[in-house]
Amino acid sequence: MSTVSIEPLLHHSVRGGVRYGPKSKTFKPCYFNCSPNRKLLFHAPSFCNFRPSNFHAFRTSSSTDTALVETLESADVFFKETFPLNRVETVEGKIFIRLDRGQNNENMQLTVGCNLPGKWILHWGVSYLDDVGSEWDQPPAEMRPQGSIPIKDYAIETPLKKALSPDGDTFHEVMIDLIPKSAIAAINFVLKDDETGAWYQHRGRDFKVPLVNYLQDDGNIVGAKRSLSMWPGALGPPSNLVLGAEVSHSNDSDSTNEFRGPKQESRSLEGFYEQPIAKHVALENSVTVSVRKCPETAESLLYVETDLPGNVVIHWGVYRDDAKRWEIPSGPHPPETIFFRDKALRTRLQPKEGGDGCWGLFTLEEGLEGFVFVLKLDEGTWLNCMGNDFYVPLPSSSSLLTKSRQDLSESAQIPDNNAEANEEASLSAYTNEIINEIRNLVSDISTEKGQNTKTKEAKESILQEIEKLAAEAYSIFRSSIPTFSEEAVVESVEPKPSAKICSGTGTGFEILCQGFNWESHKSGRWYMELKERASKLSSLGFTVIWLPPPTESISPEGYMPKDLYNLNSRYGNIDELKEVVKTFHDVGIKVLGDVVLNHRCAHYKNQNGVWNIFGGRLNWDERAVVADDPHFQGRGNKSSGDNFHAAPNIDHSQDFVRRDLIEWLCWLRKEIGYDGWRLDFVRGFWGGYVKDYLEASEPFFAVGEYWDSLSYTYGEMDHNQDPHRQRIIDWINATNGTAGAFDVTTKGILHSALERCEYWRLSDQRGKPPGVLGWWPSRAVTFIENHDTGSTQGHWRFPGGKEMQGYAYILTHPGTPTVFYDHIFSHHQSEIAALISLRNRNKIHCRSTVQITKAERDVYAAIIGKNVAVKIGPGHSEPPSGPQRWSLAVEGKDYKVWETS
Repeated sequence: MSTVSIEPLLHHSVRGGVRYGPKSKTFKPCYFNCSPNRKLLFHAPSFCNFRPSNFHAFRTSSSTDTALVETLESADVFFKETFPLNRVETVEGKIFIRLDRGQNNENMQLTVGCNLPGKWILHWGVSYLDDVGSEWDQPPAEMRPQGSIPIKDYAIETPLKKALSPDGDTFHEVMIDLIPKSAIAAINFVLKDDETGAWYQHRGRDFKVPLVNYLQDDGNIVGAKRSLSMWPGALGPPSNLVLGAEVSHSNDSDSTNEFRGPKQESRSLEGFYEQPIAKHVALENSVTVSVRKCPETAESLLYVETDLPGNVVIHWGVYRDDAKRWEIPSGPHPPETIFFRDKALRTRLQPKEGGDGCWGLFTLEEGLEGFVFVLKLDEGTWLNCMGNDFYVPLPSSSSLLTKSRQDLSESAQIPDNNAEANEEASLSAYTNEIINEIRNLVSDISTEKGQNTKTKEAKESILQEIEKLAAEAYSIFRSSIPTFSEEAVVESVEPKPSAKICSGTGTGFEILCQGFNWESHKSGRWYMELKERASKLSSLGFTVIWLPPPTESISPEGYMPKDLYNLNSRYGNIDELKEVVKTFHDVGIKVLGDVVLNHRCAHYKNQNGVWNIFGGRLNWDERAVVADDPHFQGRGNKSSGDNFHAAPNIDHSQDFVRRDLIEWLCWLRKEIGYDGWRLDFVRGFWGGYVKDYLEASEPFFAVGEYWDSLSYTYGEMDHNQDPHRQRIIDWINATNGTAGAFDVTTKGILHSALERCEYWRLSDQRGKPPGVLGWWPSRAVTFIENHDTGSTQGHWRFPGGKEMQGYAYILTHPGTPTVFYDHIFSHHQSEIAALISLRNRNKIHCRSTVQITKAERDVYAAIIGKNVAVKIGPGHSEPPSGPQRWSLAVEGKDYKVWETS
């Protein structure tokens, strides 16, 4: 087993688990301090200080404020609401490893610990002197600490116990007593936080603590053994073995000779090592807003207070009428208020005494409809109300007469029953310009005149412009900023995925796992087998899993469906399906159902002996079958796509068919809990029908299988595959971008490039990726293998031995990458996990930019975004030198991936 990286395999959304709110006794996020110079000593650890916070009433800064507060306290409350604020904060800590003598001063003892809160588990095993390769073995029973659990036949999991340092700081540690004079050569481990499913590693590999000096260095030994140097560590120079974070180039000849000395094996092996780690922690805060009406001036007095730490800026404005447009009210405004592009105001909230939160007091003129705002933290994080601006109604003659206080509280959370109208009303002029530009471009390329008059180059240019505009809009939405200007986006240092999800992209950071192969149905209990691997898939970094077709089917694999409402299949029954979906939800993974909408197998024959009469809940007749399929004598309209000749092709132009399928999809979403769809054989019907189905069922993510042949000349693949990817683009466009599509073009080109050593194929004529990836990356769902192309079918198997080059390509490039089940649970697992970890920590998403730096006969190289460089192929390439410092993060046979230090 070889694992991934020092960074945890975390996703961009925080999953279910322990949440540390402001009332937590173990973790006070507002006052988390960790000194970078503080050593994590085993005997006297001093890790982090958690200063308790005390609540103090707010203080006024002037006599005017004092008068306002007195008025506020004397007036009746018109509105008061507390809004929850959910955010994610990165906290830093350390893993520490210590190898020293035990209490009896005879046996050696290994201590592994961590100073961050969590449910920490040591996943470990041993290597023996005569072992060949990197496989682990389970340690002898006498070495296993209390509470250890065996994992199959190769590892042990031991929980870390909570402890207190002499200073009262909390940390977690486990101690392992080593057996003297044993044949154990090394201890291998990774550290897991069971609350989040995150794994922590050493430089992309397992931690390895060598117990003998002649152990072969395979690149993941913790320490500087490769350079034969000594690391001082926290406890001074160790006598023989030293554990360090970087390779040292010591000039100490004495220490080098000592390390190589003949009496080396009899000397004690001692050392200390600590490694910084980071963890994303979900925090819960709140903001309370109260409104009173001044009896003397009829002005509205609005008081805002929050327990958020640090400098908090409120970005605010008012609604004057039902048009729901942000406007700036007349003065006076609170202290430390600035204008923002004549659209809004920004006010820094005043700190409470004692520093536990902040507050603000606003005087608003009479006749206003509402007060709108969002909050900005000093590190650039924006907080809003479930994807919308916070809205607070203000007292007016109409609202006082017609709305109860309960109604007003509800309107504070949902300011308009018509969500779409409210969203459009809150958009700024800048965002409207982007939307209008995209609409105009789409209309221009979609019209008949545009189709006939524009060249391919012009169409491609328009598509690229659309993608650029979409990416610009996306960068605004994903940072959860009220969409006012470019400047607001630039301020966000660590943008978060948007609460608004597009079914064509998900959050934009999805990593898809195909959760079955062509043989999975044979066990009869595949759902239960998959359930057992849910936690593993989550820990590897997958965010979405694609399950096999759930319906009763003539073929055992599920792709010849019969009764759509009968969900007892060869993979398991309906209860087991619900159970596996819930399990994946519990570990933070979304679930796609594989739905076959193109065709359906009949229950009965018609009067001519043709199978085209359906039973079950959807008891359709010949009108549901297309008229131009000669095999099934349909009485519907002509097909809107290509026919699948093994079963009756469904006529989606029929209103009753679309109505029934929409009802079925919505039933699956509600009854089973599916989050989205993998759509089978979408070549068979128009993408506009898919748009209807997706808009009705509202999936989190959807992807269509549009698979047809690439272009070949005399058996050799053409370099230009624009016609092939254009057909896929056309289908996506017909869905109005509500679905992505598997990038069959990229798979085919990777085939030829790797199999024939023709890596120049990976750049098109314009120097861009040659698949859908190069034209519409946000809708490209990349893959190298699936149940049809690989597994036991092998219709189009990826070149053998080159699978990891393929994954190095798709897991570093934009689009939504898909990993095949057979590859995950194979010897490729550790390398795939390392690439997923790298993708996550560098925030590569479906719209990341690609700069191809080399595409030659034997090598392809590119820079993705600004922080990742990749090279595949036997040829040589390294990232260009410059201000960035590149470090090799992941490598394997004929591929390397670097990231900036």
